[in-house]
Amino acid sequence: MTAQRIKKYAYRDRPLRRALEPLAYLAPFLAAIAVFTLYPVINVVLMSFKEGYQMLTGRFDQVGAANYAYVINDRYFINALQNTSIYVAVVVPLSTVLSILIANLLNRKVKGMAFFQTAYFMPMVTSVTAAGLAWKFMFSRDFGVINQILSWFGVGKINWLQAPEWSLWALIIYGVWSILPFTIILMLSGLQNIDETHYVAARVDGAKSARIFFRITVPMLAPTIGLVLTINTISTSKVFNEIFPLFNGRPGPSYNLYTVVYYIYDQFYIKWKFGRAAAAAMILFLIIFAITMLQQVIQRKWSH
Repeated sequence: MTAQRIKKYAYRDRPLRRALEPLAYLAPFLAAIAVFTLYPVINVVLMSFKEGYQMLTGRFDQVGAANYAYVINDRYFINALQNTSIYVAVVVPLSTVLSILIANLLNRKVKGMAFFQTAYFMPMVTSVTAAGLAWKFMFSRDFGVINQILSWFGVGKINWLQAPEWSLWALIIYGVWSILPFTIILMLSGLQNIDETHYVAARVDGAKSARIFFRITVPMLAPTIGLVLTINTISTSKVFNEIFPLFNGRPGPSYNLYTVVYYIYDQFYIKWKFGRAAAAAMILFLIIFAITMLQQVIQRKWSH
């Protein structure tokens, strides 16, 4: 019997070794998940129930639901929920519709299309702070290009960043622009997976471009649209980075533009109310989880 066969039979006689060998390869990955994902999540859950928690010493007064009671009744958190809800409800559908239209144009093989593809994808490789500062100048009341364009249509100067009634809409416009590149990439990949024979058959039957778009393109993009809605809902619910460059680190011109994540930041890093910040984070997690599950149910019914 050769040495190779002896080794083979010896390996078969050790079922425990065979069971543990895959775990040995997975151990570094599982350890990283446990340390950097599982432990922080468990820690936040526990922290949210600790009243008067001090992070440096680890001490707390008692365990209870006082943090949740405070957050739910805090007018700043209510304002944050309202602003975040409006932001998500406007940015996600609008960016999805625009991305479908733009991706449909980028999918066509015409001269100079590489330039437009690069232009639309540039925000993905641009610093959020740098882009936010550029938009801050564009929103300027007296010198901004946005007001200059609106003046061509007889619209007066809008104080986008100093007027509370316009600050949320400035954030929404910037948010739609910043989320478009990634959304367009997903839509473009979905379009390129559609079999060209569907379009050929439709054109042979005399179908117009609009009919082909709504009867073939959009239905065939349904799985991609569902994925985009889920990802963008989660992403926009955590809006935070866009606020800093536009409003100099403040939540709006008169502190009217709190978002849920900015509220968490304010409670954690500024007021050092760690339990309240953890409670707000858990509430945001539960809301996003419920919305995501609802989207999955709707998507399954739509696909069937």
